Amino acid sequence: MRRIALFLVLALALPALATVQLHGLFTDNMVLQRNAPVPVWGTATPGARVRVTLEKVSASAMADKAGHWKAILPKLTAGGPFDLTVSGDGDPVTLHNVLVGEVWLASGQSNMEYGVGHAINGKDEIAKADWPNIRVFTVPTRVCADPQADVTGAWEVCTPQTAGKFSTVAYFYARELYQALHVPIGIIHSSVSGTLAEAWTRTEVLAGKPALAPILTRYAQAEKTFDADQAAYLLKLAAWKKMDMVAQKTTPKPVAPTDPATQTTHPAGLYNGKIAPLLPFRIAGCIWWQGEYNSERCEQYKTLFPALIADWRAQWGQGDFPFYFVQLQNLDIQPQPNPAHYDEMREAQLFTWRTVPNTGMVVFADAGDAHNIHPPNKQEASRRLALIARAQVYGEKDLVYSGPRYTGMKIDGAAVRLRFDYLGGGLVLKDTAGFTLAGADQLFHPAVAKIDGDTVVLTSPDVPAPVAARYAWADNPTCTLFNQAGLPASPFRTDAWALLTAGKL
Repeated sequence: MRRIALFLVLALALPALATVQLHGLFTDNMVLQRNAPVPVWGTATPGARVRVTLEKVSASAMADKAGHWKAILPKLTAGGPFDLTVSGDGDPVTLHNVLVGEVWLASGQSNMEYGVGHAINGKDEIAKADWPNIRVFTVPTRVCADPQADVTGAWEVCTPQTAGKFSTVAYFYARELYQALHVPIGIIHSSVSGTLAEAWTRTEVLAGKPALAPILTRYAQAEKTFDADQAAYLLKLAAWKKMDMVAQKTTPKPVAPTDPATQTTHPAGLYNGKIAPLLPFRIAGCIWWQGEYNSERCEQYKTLFPALIADWRAQWGQGDFPFYFVQLQNLDIQPQPNPAHYDEMREAQLFTWRTVPNTGMVVFADAGDAHNIHPPNKQEASRRLALIARAQVYGEKDLVYSGPRYTGMKIDGAAVRLRFDYLGGGLVLKDTAGFTLAGADQLFHPAVAKIDGDTVVLTSPDVPAPVAARYAWADNPTCTLFNQAGLPASPFRTDAWALLTAGKL
């Protein structure tokens, strides 16, 4: 008995042998990025040597003083399923059913978040969603004041039982890529309905640009207002609690004010809670659908959106990875700002495509539902996103992935001649409407359009001396210009006159 007691004392006196742990993104059924170095990281006892093995490939690292370690697997070839084993101190950790293929991040607001059931033929799409080589990790929503280091969740295999929970756009995008590439596709889905782009942007970025700093000023004022409202609420609550039961029944209990720090509109709050924890997981690129909630500050979005893209790329440390987004859909519905300024937001998004390298934009003003802010034809939006990736990332030659894009104009008397790139075999006019002309008075009138070679010529009897043209310039525009591949032209304007959201920060 004395020997047993002595053994127990000695065992308790020894430091506990910690088990090596993986970051929360690493679970069974996951997908790792092919053809690139892949970081794998987690925690262990400080100073412990950790080894990561996938099939015949391995890498090692040593845990630092805080117990953090990161190993870099060399370039991997698409395939699987494999086991991924991490050994170090304590028991090894083994992940099963791991695939290697293409991994994309999907982010934005509700049109990215909504599940497959909201799509056209949603029930049928879910019933036939049997794609075991497509996997999805859905990042839980957290609004955080500071960047988070880890995440909870699990990779799920795409089946009819799981697909209903997946982002509609992300699922159809993955399906398009899988059918084109025939390699495993992984999606990290991190979006939240009704969110502003500044919620997905680091505080340092917002503070560092004069056009964005008012966002933080506005939020700071909201915090001050909340503090005052909270103090008043506590006084009212204390007084209410002192009332007798009869008085309490006839006097409504005070309602607590909403803390702006808990809201998904909190600047940087979603970046901190839903993007920062993913770093530096290796991805192929990002798809994005957002902008509705920023449509009252479209001029500011010309600074905000490019800044978001540049900073995500900087934080990931992968260079200018592909960043593809959906231009705002057509809309004619209330309640909305009147007008919703979707025309001006589309211009801000077009500006981003023109000026930010390695971006791509899907025009969707022709394919939405004017009476539904969440258009159900997500299959087409995803197909168009995938066309860009197939052409730009995966090298499908001669694949047309964009509709016509305005490049310049020439005034010839009473006519205006418009030039375009991304001709896709030639311009197509489905109707002569959709275009307007204005003279020096800046009043726009309907124009008649006709194709002349690779240009569009506009005239209007109401504008004998035109100086500017616009196309599909409305919340719910008439889209008539396409290319031979059936892809629509982006709405545009040739003028630089002040818009309704000018100066709104």
